Amino acid sequence: MTGPSRQWLRRLEVRDFRNLAHAELAAPADGIAVVGDNGQGKTNLLEAIYYLHLLRSARGARDVDVVRFGSAGFHIGASTPSHTVSIGFQRAGRRKRVTIDGAVPARLSDALGAVPCVLFSPSDVELVRGTPSERRRYIDVVLSVTSRPYLRALQAYRAALAQRNAALRLGQSTAIWDPPLAEHGATLVRARTAWVAAVAPSVAELCAEIGENGMVEMAYATQCSDAPDAILAALAQSRPADLKRGVTHVGPHRDDLRFLLDGQDLRTFGSAGQQRTAAIALRIVEASTLRDHAGAAPLFLLDDPFAELDARRSHNILGVLQGHGIGQTLLAVPRPSDIPPEMTQLERWSIASGVLRRAA
Repeated sequence: MTGPSRQWLRRLEVRDFRNLAHAELAAPADGIAVVGDNGQGKTNLLEAIYYLHLLRSARGARDVDVVRFGSAGFHIGASTPSHTVSIGFQRAGRRKRVTIDGAVPARLSDALGAVPCVLFSPSDVELVRGTPSERRRYIDVVLSVTSRPYLRALQAYRAALAQRNAALRLGQSTAIWDPPLAEHGATLVRARTAWVAAVAPSVAELCAEIGENGMVEMAYATQCSDAPDAILAALAQSRPADLKRGVTHVGPHRDDLRFLLDGQDLRTFGSAGQQRTAAIALRIVEASTLRDHAGAAPLFLLDDPFAELDARRSHNILGVLQGHGIGQTLLAVPRPSDIPPEMTQLERWSIASGVLRRAA
């Protein structure tokens, strides 16, 4: 798929999303810097934009929980050089409707990635030091948006896993669910292993560019084969233990990303700065994967990402981003002084109590 060299929001309108009663902006191709105190709506604005990419909250909230208090639903609309996208959610009946260029896609998942975004924030450190589920979710998001076969396999795997676990809790046979679990699980393992192997050298190089002196290694950690027959045999072997605990212990839903720094576990032995460096490298390779898929650099949503980094690493990160073809940038910071020198040219906006205004 070909397209412009960068994706960008020409216009955005948000209604009744979290504390944003009505926010509109027309953004230049380079992007904007939004300044506002904590709790005024900066992160909510970026979350609304990211919703156009993933069709759900970046913070894992349910749709009903991001509707502004007292409102019937929310609406997010945007236009880019490629598409006009509209997303509406009604609290009554919990109905979500998406249109792209005025048409409703055959499946909701067909709208994934319509406005490609990568969100950087201080909480990204959890991609490295957090639980395995954080890292699995990261891989699943990247691959689901860029590979429809992966998305279909993930949906089928999760459905079979839920059914198998329900059967286990009832002490019933799992024979009907094991084959689809093995088939789709093997697809996930193959795709994850291949992607991690492809980007791991870039993660190491990016960490070095940002300023990490040690050698960072990333690998996909799995106890599964990528062959359906082998997974099927492992499920059969684990069935007695699974029945005892009512949960499936074998499969890619138990896998992880492993990070090493000079051969030591980065989660345990790395400093906060080293862990954040690796997390930012992950976001950059995510952006590269989206760019390779869509043919255009995605939007870069920066939610005060340098707040807990030293000046040297922050400067290096900005240099790396520029060198890797940063897309339109939407930067959110609490104070004007928090805008890096490299981004002072961005058009300035302010936000207070959910009201967004272009600075005079």
